Amino acid sequence: MFNDFWRRAQTKVHIRLFDTAEDTIAALGRGGRALFIVLSLVLVVSSVGLLYLMKERLVVTVPSRGGNLTEGIIGSPRFINPLLAISDADRDLTALVYSGLLRATPQGTYQPDLANGYTVSDDGKTYTFVLRDNLTFHDGSPLTSADVLYTIQKAQDAGLKSPVRANWDGVTAEAPDAHTVRFTLHSAYAPFIENLTLGILPKDRWTAVSDEEFPFSELNTEPVGSGPYQLDTVSRSSSGIISSYELRSFDGYALGEPYLQTLSLKFYQNEGALLTALQSGDVDSASGISPENLKTLPQDSIRTSPLNRVFAVFFNQNQSTVLRDPQVRQALNNSIDRQELIDQVLSGYGIPLMGPIPPTLAPTTTPATASSTAKLAAAARAQLIAKGWKLGADGVLTKTTTGKNPQTTRFEFDLATANVPELRAAAEYLRVAWGQVGARVNIKIFEQGDLSQNVIRPRKYDALLFGEVVGRELDLFAFWHSSQRNDPGLNIALYATPTADKALQTLRTTADPTERQQLLGTFLGELTKDLPAVFLYAPDFVYSVRNDIAGVDLGFIETPSDRFLSLPLWHRETDRVWPIFE
Repeated sequence: MFNDFWRRAQTKVHIRLFDTAEDTIAALGRGGRALFIVLSLVLVVSSVGLLYLMKERLVVTVPSRGGNLTEGIIGSPRFINPLLAISDADRDLTALVYSGLLRATPQGTYQPDLANGYTVSDDGKTYTFVLRDNLTFHDGSPLTSADVLYTIQKAQDAGLKSPVRANWDGVTAEAPDAHTVRFTLHSAYAPFIENLTLGILPKDRWTAVSDEEFPFSELNTEPVGSGPYQLDTVSRSSSGIISSYELRSFDGYALGEPYLQTLSLKFYQNEGALLTALQSGDVDSASGISPENLKTLPQDSIRTSPLNRVFAVFFNQNQSTVLRDPQVRQALNNSIDRQELIDQVLSGYGIPLMGPIPPTLAPTTTPATASSTAKLAAAARAQLIAKGWKLGADGVLTKTTTGKNPQTTRFEFDLATANVPELRAAAEYLRVAWGQVGARVNIKIFEQGDLSQNVIRPRKYDALLFGEVVGRELDLFAFWHSSQRNDPGLNIALYATPTADKALQTLRTTADPTERQQLLGTFLGELTKDLPAVFLYAPDFVYSVRNDIAGVDLGFIETPSDRFLSLPLWHRETDRVWPIFE
């Protein structure tokens, strides 16, 4: 049998096409055969090249999981807890470890996170959320509506004194079943939606912790949440202070496991130490570097986005007689080249402002100035002199009223601000600029705690150089409504006018875009006419991150921790695949 198989295997098989080709090649001369071989090789090479080019055009690069990011942070976290976080370090870790019903996006909108979706009643008072199926915390325990309800109840607990308590004041929360959560408001409040990004605590881990023990629980530094990253290891110094955290991606995260497999977070006590770590390559990324030090970093590693903040000089007309004069306030407002101020004080990292709305919430239009601050100040001084002010030998303007009891007003006031390098520099810029108008400005520098407790809260200042953090939703009520003039209100200009009050109150209750725009226009019109503050700039959020970290989208930055909103999409590793496999 084997011999028969072998004979058949050795039998020559004739294929007509091959036989014809063989005869044709044999008929060619030596030169013809050589040419044939060369042409054949060219055909093969060109075919391979064509296939390669087709592959390169059709195959796409996609992110893949893996890699590490080392982030440097100033300060050390104490409360990695959405109900207690107070420092930037606290908020950074909380944003990574916890997730809420909704997640804010870099575009300034919201996307469902733990929630699969939600509805709002026609009267705007009731919000109903339905949770996704099979949600878990990092420890594998199920996440249900009971955990959401517990978190909100703790936020409302007066004994806990949570920084977010005011956001939930007057809100009734209930959980009809394990997948449904319902919130009922006393009255419609359009910006309420922002509160639903609050991280959710695991009830079973926290329920035995009393209010008194809550701030001291080890769960604040060894947290368990449901966010994109979970705690792996924590390192401490010899004195017990946390020096670093190692986090790993959570494969059960509701929006999908992040691409970066691990995060290393290193903590530094001051900007100098962080800057050294950045320059040496000990960390890949960091924020909180002051403008003057940014010049020492590779410029192609620096990314910026406007901070959702408004810096201005707020006038206290109850305390300063000269600032009650609308002509004086107008002169102070007209004499500043805001871009020049930003260039000198912030090294260009900022956007000029002429009103109380940050550029993240509305397009900013600042009239271009063809003159420097010096020329603007001279023009403002001339206008005041034309209105009866007189320039004294000391360079300060004065004005004397006529009548039975003439009084002389001197253009002099105090300017209070915090002991922060940028604010000190801005205050000095304003002192010089307004000095050219004819004002004597006495700068008063306070430590931040002293400024808040002894200056702002009792409203003891003539003028205050200060920054306001506006939320993701455009709600200016707390900053400008007359009911907020006294502590703990934030109306630090002590502004009060019925037309503005009515517009601000109605703005809170309507979600109609057209009506909101009209109401906002009414309020801004009143504010521009009365000029209770000189608006200056919105600073940029500046982030230094290595160029091989792809997918970084800063977008809308309310607080520095918002730089992590797009973190699940950051990546260092990639794959090349056919589009069908994306």
